[in-house]
Amino acid sequence: MAAAELYRPPAPRPTTPVRALLNAALKGDRDLLTLLPAQAYRAEVSPLGRSRRGILLVNAPEEIAPILANPQEHFPKNDLMVGALEGLVGNSIFVSDGAAWRRQRRMIEPAFSHMRINQAFASMAAAVDDCVSRWDDLAASGEPFSLDAAMSFLTADIICRTIFSRSLDSGIGNDVFHAFTDFEKSVASVELTRLLLGKPFAKVVQPPKVRVACKLIRDHFNTMLDHRLQEGADAADDIAGAIIAARDPDTGEPFSREELIDQIGVFFLAGHETTASVLTWTFFILSQQPAVVARMRREIEQVAGAGEISFEHTKKLSFTRNVFRETLRLYPPITFIPRVAAEATTIAGRKVKRGTMIMIAPWTIHRNQDFWPAADRFDPDRFSSDREGEVRPGTYMPFGLGPRICVGAAFATVEASLILSRLVQRYDLEAMDAERVRPVARLTTRPAREIMCRVRPRPAA
Repeated sequence: MAAAELYRPPAPRPTTPVRALLNAALKGDRDLLTLLPAQAYRAEVSPLGRSRRGILLVNAPEEIAPILANPQEHFPKNDLMVGALEGLVGNSIFVSDGAAWRRQRRMIEPAFSHMRINQAFASMAAAVDDCVSRWDDLAASGEPFSLDAAMSFLTADIICRTIFSRSLDSGIGNDVFHAFTDFEKSVASVELTRLLLGKPFAKVVQPPKVRVACKLIRDHFNTMLDHRLQEGADAADDIAGAIIAARDPDTGEPFSREELIDQIGVFFLAGHETTASVLTWTFFILSQQPAVVARMRREIEQVAGAGEISFEHTKKLSFTRNVFRETLRLYPPITFIPRVAAEATTIAGRKVKRGTMIMIAPWTIHRNQDFWPAADRFDPDRFSSDREGEVRPGTYMPFGLGPRICVGAAFATVEASLILSRLVQRYDLEAMDAERVRPVARLTTRPAREIMCRVRPRPAA
């Protein structure tokens, strides 16, 4: 299909640096995407605007790999990002560096085994069953609902069953979704003046709304952990149990109570927020592309008939999986992977001073015309078996790269394949005010406003 015939999902139109800065200032919604000028989508390495600390955007795959591999820890996680997240997940494995990260990684290694798909698939399927019941009620009533909140609750329910071997209470699920939304909108790291005028390594003081959101979320984690600890020896063998049982290989000490909340928070938030973000965009795109839905349904019918979707079926749903992979390309949940130069260095022959923000942006790498034909168009077939060899190594990184690549990538892919196939098999989705939908990037890539939808039963064939 010619590029002009392919669908262009919502995204900013690249413009000049001055206009990009003006757009960001005028919108005032802390959207980092509007700060990106056209050159950010073309240059392999370039300064990004003018700021007190310096921001260097790195799109070149050969330069990204050593930064993220970081064997000498020259490029730790960016201090603004750490300052943003520490109120939520402490000095957990997601934000720590160096010896602290290595200690935590060794301690929670056994917990990763519980993200093996053959163990977790039953929990995924049970959560989707409950979602189908909710959507049946919504289809019968015709009541509008938030697609963002629905995907957040579903993926949070799946990860809650995986961590704690129990379903997620709907009140907790709604609280976490709305609190995290407040957190993202208000967190200081996405404040324009701090990005441009802030000093490197300065203390980040979060506004009251962020602190309230963090406390609410952590209080819920505390409550869930209390329930888990009360189960004692009768508790199931799950992620929570593995983290509770973890011991420092050098000292034999367990995690403290605060560290338990930190690590569980990482599994919970990373295990559902990123997948929820991509699924929201996938279902929105499907609501605009009935031909893609019809093709998915033909594949599902060929693989599974009209029955349940099994784990083995998800392996064979190649087009459905490619729809998810292409949405990951266009809307990577982690829009930016920020690092900081811990000491003066050089990147691609450029001198980089200590404290410079190194911005690796899956958003711009995935939309670089030199790497991707029709880069801003939705084309799932670019990941088909006869074309995926065209993908340049290092240019597709929705789950990151290097030693800190997301360990839940396979989990998320099977989870998404199951959710998409089950819901597409059964429902048609109508997005309301589709023309007003636009993405914003704060900590994750989200719609600027919640996408309200109606769902209908799939018409009989």
